[in-house]
Amino acid sequence: MKKNTFYILSLGCAKNLVDSNVLAQLLEEEGLTYAQSSNQAEFLLVNTCGFIHDARQESIDTIKELTEKKKSGQKIIATGCLAERWKESFLKSYPDVQGLIGTRNLADIVPLIRNLKNDKDKQSTAYPAYPALQYSEHASYTAIQGGSSYLKIADGCHRNCAFCAIPGIKGTLVSRDVQSILRDARFLRDSGVKEINLIAQDLTSYGIDRNEKNGLANLLKAIIAEIPEVPWLRLLYTYPGMINDELINLMAESSQILPYLDIPLQHADPEVLQAMRRPSDIDWVRKTIAKMRGLIPNLVVRTTFIVGFPNETEESFRMLKDFVTEIGFDHLGVFTYSPEIGTAAEPLGDPIPETIKNARRDELMALQAELAQIKTSHLVGTIMDVLVEGSDPKQGIIIGRTYRDSPEIDGLVVASGSGQPGEMVKVKIENTGPYDLFGIQL
Repeated sequence: MKKNTFYILSLGCAKNLVDSNVLAQLLEEEGLTYAQSSNQAEFLLVNTCGFIHDARQESIDTIKELTEKKKSGQKIIATGCLAERWKESFLKSYPDVQGLIGTRNLADIVPLIRNLKNDKDKQSTAYPAYPALQYSEHASYTAIQGGSSYLKIADGCHRNCAFCAIPGIKGTLVSRDVQSILRDARFLRDSGVKEINLIAQDLTSYGIDRNEKNGLANLLKAIIAEIPEVPWLRLLYTYPGMINDELINLMAESSQILPYLDIPLQHADPEVLQAMRRPSDIDWVRKTIAKMRGLIPNLVVRTTFIVGFPNETEESFRMLKDFVTEIGFDHLGVFTYSPEIGTAAEPLGDPIPETIKNARRDELMALQAELAQIKTSHLVGTIMDVLVEGSDPKQGIIIGRTYRDSPEIDGLVVASGSGQPGEMVKVKIENTGPYDLFGIQL
């Protein structure tokens, strides 16, 4: 273990990955050095996730594992959503955790580290009363992975979805300043990044907190003008009902904005959606996706659903399966419902047994696999741009992604060939699975 060193374990979503990078920048500004492994670091940071039960359990298990392996002089600090959500009881529950900061201001890590250095034997927290989320002025809200990077443009959420605890954890929506986003975009361009994935809790609400109209479309125009050299711009987490004609037309006109729509719908039964406090106009979804497919060739559509919500009946689930068959999504994720303390859905209880929830999830994913296989089979014989993410020179294989696949959550391309991470190569598709593609580099 070396003094004035730190190591970060980032759990949960891509937004946490960005926050972990911001924490690293702040600590390096403070004079600390990033350690190559957890057993070398003086300060062990766990950026927790508190969104759903399984994510919380992963965070708890990680912290327990670290405390069991902790060396003399090492200090564990918990941050992120679970640390914010359980701030009153966290340190009592985990006495071997020395520090705790919330989600509203990542710069709190600096005074916390100073406190822990000065008072080695006590626990310390940093939870000033912030009216809303605070951004660190000079930090880059990015997370580079090979030739790809996330870029956070906003955080927090002003929605009131019945199942979601995020507004209570992160606070309301706070959009970043356009110039700071453009600064990060230039940094990514200069770093050689080929793909920028714009992220937020709700991307299409960007600028609403400043009473801006068409904030996302205007931001995209500014980014396109600023960094025309970056070939791929991907939009993640768009909200139903917020995708307007200006955004659709911009996606259709721009060669940089990928024809990829990530629109978490959560369900297809209007009664379930109303209980979830989500947009329930399924006809709008049908018409909007049809319009976009007409205007944007090769559009890929990803969504997520929740099964087992308290008022989901067998008929509701049948409607959901029929809707999935009708729309023909390219990518689809399914979560089983878990009640969250403090949410509007908590009083509804959890009446649907886990066995039924899991069976519905598995049935929906099996249906999706069949439908996705049909869609990918049409790609055989096509030549596609692939962003290389890894390679095995001995076997002559590269692994990467096409525009169809978002980092970490979608499929991959495996091809015979050679290349370095971050390179863009041409691959002829020779075979397909439901999600992965197989081919040969040209």
